[in-house]
Amino acid sequence: MPRSRINGNFIDKTFSIVANILLRIIPTTSGEKEAFTYYRDGMSAQSEGNYAEALQNYYEATRLEIDPYDRSYILYNIGLIHTSNGEHTKALEYYFRALERNPFLPQAFNNMAVICHYRGEQAVRQGDSEIAEAWSDQAAEYWKQAIALTPGNYIEAHNWLKITKRFE
Repeated sequence: MPRSRINGNFIDKTFSIVANILLRIIPTTSGEKEAFTYYRDGMSAQSEGNYAEALQNYYEATRLEIDPYDRSYILYNIGLIHTSNGEHTKALEYYFRALERNPFLPQAFNNMAVICHYRGEQAVRQGDSEIAEAWSDQAAEYWKQAIALTPGNYIEAHNWLKITKRFE
């Protein structure tokens, strides 16, 4: 039974009902409908912290989804799970893949910046200032891209860029 039919969360049930109505009235192929069902079930599992189940659903959705824009959100969510699991290299790979399909995902740039900033902080603790600086510079570039896409968001990142004199 699809997860969307067994989830007890009111918001998830409401979303599922609206999504099912939209799937019926919007002209889509059966493959697109199936991809969306896997994506929706992945989001539901992810929101409950069932990351393995979410990944299975997302991988199936990427296999079926042909629209680059829709694929970008699936790939982004896979990146989120890898970030949550501390698998930063995999997360960065999926954020890059999402941005290849949709370069207007400021949240992907932000998450990439957070990972780079974290790695820079790790390098500082290990006493490697050269590596720390390189990671911090990369974080700055990603945050600049996120801020350029959504001015007014990412205030903390904006302040960090100013404090570290990385903002132009």
